[in-house]
This record gives sequence, structure tokens and C-alpha cells, in this order.
Amino acid sequence: MAKAPVLTPQTDDFPRWYQDLISKAELADNGPVRGTMVIRPYGYGLWERMQAEMDARIKATGTQNAYFPLLIPQSYLTREADHVEGFAPELAVVTHGGGKELEEPAVVRPTSEMIVNEYFAKWVQSYRDLPLLINQWANVVRWELRPRLFLRTTEFLWQEGHTAHATFEEARDFAAHIHRRVYEDFMVNVLAMDVVPGRKTARERFAGAVNTLTLEGMMGDGKALQMATSHELGQNFAKAFDTRYLSKDGRQELVWQTSWGSTTRMIGALVMMHGDDNGLRVPPRLAPTQVVVVAVKDDDAVVTAVRGIGDRLRAAGLRVTVDDRTDTPFGRRAVDWELKGVPVRVEVGPRDLAAGTAMLVRRIPGGKEPVALDALAALLPAILEEDQALLLAQSRERRESRTAEVSTLAQAVEAVGSAGAGGWARVPWAALGEEGEAALAEHGMTVRCLVAEDGSVPAADDAPGNVAVVARAY
Repeated sequence: MAKAPVLTPQTDDFPRWYQDLISKAELADNGPVRGTMVIRPYGYGLWERMQAEMDARIKATGTQNAYFPLLIPQSYLTREADHVEGFAPELAVVTHGGGKELEEPAVVRPTSEMIVNEYFAKWVQSYRDLPLLINQWANVVRWELRPRLFLRTTEFLWQEGHTAHATFEEARDFAAHIHRRVYEDFMVNVLAMDVVPGRKTARERFAGAVNTLTLEGMMGDGKALQMATSHELGQNFAKAFDTRYLSKDGRQELVWQTSWGSTTRMIGALVMMHGDDNGLRVPPRLAPTQVVVVAVKDDDAVVTAVRGIGDRLRAAGLRVTVDDRTDTPFGRRAVDWELKGVPVRVEVGPRDLAAGTAMLVRRIPGGKEPVALDALAALLPAILEEDQALLLAQSRERRESRTAEVSTLAQAVEAVGSAGAGGWARVPWAALGEEGEAALAEHGMTVRCLVAEDGSVPAADDAPGNVAVVARAY
């Protein structure tokens, strides 16, 4: 009798495959309140690695980490009309505390522009205080009606940056720097994800912003996922909170601001962009465990050997886990590591040890081969880099092969196809416009971003030659 597959095949039911993988790779469980999630240790380990890589890039811009309260007075949200209108349907509001009704309800933060600006207005007095560059790692709550683990949850983890600048140009340039040199660099060079950098349309722009920059990735089923955003806030929040500074020539001026964020949604993207029917495939530069050294049998010499191999590989700078749980069948352990997507398994049994070799199993391209034990430390770094590059190349090939160049709204709708068909379309923005964008919504499609003809980010919504990237999206 054929063995039943561990996961639902992607081609049979992609959403079910996704849920199977989240569960069986032990990434997360549903929380007790609808829409919440419990992130399990392996899933949180991925987030910790993402945090470390992102945090280093953020700090390299001169930004410092801080922390702001989870609860925000409800009155704060009324100060910027577009912002409160955009978030009103998603708010969780606390009306009672300590057994009493609160004098003023408190909102559980859906984002922190309001509370941050309350303090920016106090901290900024002079041009000498600028630029003010702050980031926080935190959780937020947005009441989600159609939750899906990692992709859309009522509570999620993220980083949110908030900055204040003396001029429009400085704020614009800083938002663009975060967009390309922090977010895109991280996604391409660590997550091995091909992403399209672009500009959101007015319809899709962040509430209260004058411009939103985005990075869009194509998932395994051809749908788009917004990966991270960077916003130019102009002076909208500065006006609402009267955030001013004394300029060098003695005038009181309003600051110009940005905000930007990325979330645990990136774990969902990791699953959907790189996963296959056998489980996750984790990019080596991200992987908490790059190499797992597995004892095949309960043999004292084998167990001693795998522990020694683990030590030598760690000394070579690799992130290594030693699996010497010989009371658990080898086949079950091999499937579990396959599901978790660890890039390389080094399997050692009594025969391997006698021959001075190990079986090297590569998760990303597949395949296995015997390798001399004394060659492992020298071989593995190059193998991991090769597999990192392969994931990025596969991601790029998917997007390029499943993106159609079209010239009309009707052609864009046909190219993107029905739900589940997958694919993107690129159509001239001049041929689509706001009316065409509204019509796309009737087909369950959106303009994910605007790009220039050469693939760069346009300077304006109506810049000549702008191209709209159209897709179904998560």
C-alpha cells in the first residue's frame, strides 16, 4: 500500500497545503481568541533570525530602538481624519479596567503613529533635534474578520519605524532608503525572495500618508503578498500634533515624517514562496539551523561521532543542531527535518562511520551523496551559498514566467485569471487609471503597485510611463 503524503499537495489545495505545513512543521497554532496565534519555538526561531537581520540594517541607518505603550487614548486617533477612518473597522477598544468603566476608552494600538507623535511633539524643539529616528519591535492588534495564520491575524508581531525630518526631501529620501536598502536588501539577500519594489496607488495608500512604497512578492500559487511598506507622511501628523522645530534662521517649522513596518507575515511568505510538497525550504542565510547532524542508529560510536561533527561545524561558523535522539525512529526524524526545511542534513550510521563518510542530504535542490567526514567543514559553506542563490533564482523565474505584459483592463483580468489560476499582469497605468482600478475590485484583483517602465520606483502616481502590477493578493 502506498504511503499517504504528509502534506496535501500544493496543486490539489494550496490553502490546505499551507495550513498543513504550518501545523506539521510546528510553526504556529491558533490561539484561544479567534484570529490570534501561538507562535511555536521553531516558528519563533525564524522570527528571531528575521529580527536580528532586520535590526542590524535598521540600526545602520542611525535609527534607535524604543518602546511605546500598547494602550492609546481613543481621543488621539481623532486628530488625523484619514488615519482614524482607515483603522476604525479594525480597532479593539478597552472600556473597563480595574473593575471600573474608564473615563476615556483606550484603543489597543493598531499602529503607533498617534502615540509616537504625542511624544515627538515634546522631544523636538530645535533643528538640532532632527532627524529623530525611532524604531520599535512590538505587537499590534487589528480585528481581523478572515484570519489566516501569519498572513492575517488579529494580533501580530512587527517592527515599526517612525522618523521626523527638517525637510520634505530628507523625509522622502529616508523612506526610500528604508524601502530599498533595508527591506529589499533583507528580502533579496537573506530571505532569497524576488520582490517588486513599487509605489502604491492612492486607493491602496496607508491611511494618513502622502505616499506609500511597497515590496510585492509572488507566492507559489501566483498570488501577491505585500511584504513591507515605507510611508511618507508629509506634515499630516505634524499638523495634528503641532510637532514643530525652531529652524536655523529662527522660524517655527512643522516637521516632515515617515513611518515604515514589516511583520510576522514574512514567515507566511517564507512558507508560500519557498515551500514544496515535502515542507519548508529555509534559505541558509536565514535558517536558525543550517545543518542538522543526525545519528542514524543507537550506537555509542555513532552518537559520539555526530556530537564531534557538530562541534567542528560550529567552530567553522555554521549554525548546527545535533540530533542524537536515537529512541525516535530515524525515518520519522528525517521527515520532521524535511518538513522544517533545514538546508542540509548530515546523516551518520555505523557503516558511514566505518568508511569515514557521512550522507549529505540537501533540502533545497534535493538529492544526497556520501561525503568524507574530514571534508564537511570545508564543503558546507559553499553548498549553503549555492542553495541560497538557487532559491532566489527559482523565486525570480516564477514571477517572470507568470507575469503577462498586457495593454488593456480586459487583458489584465484575463491574464490574472480566476481564483486559484495564479499570475500577474503588467498594464500601462494610463490605460487603467482610477476607474480601471475600481473595476478590478469587482474581479477580486488589485493594483499591487506602480512601477516605472525600467522597473524602478516612480517619482509620482501620474509619472509618464507608469506601469500597474495587477494581481490577486493575500
